[in-house]
Amino acid sequence: MAEQPFTDDEYEFLRHARFGELPPAVRPDERVALTETEARRDRPDPYDDPFRWDLRHGG
Repeated sequence: MAEQPFTDDEYEFLRHARFGELPPAVRPDERVALTETEARRDRPDPYDDPFRWDLRHGG
């Protein structure tokens, strides 16, 4: 017998069981702009950096 997908109420219960009570949503007037202060971690370092090229190839 094929399993039935969860209903919205069942998903809501599972989310609550896993995460507990979520904090209230942040209102638009309470939001602040974020500033990147560290290098991005979602991309590798560029390969065309001459300094790194010299280090890798003993130049």
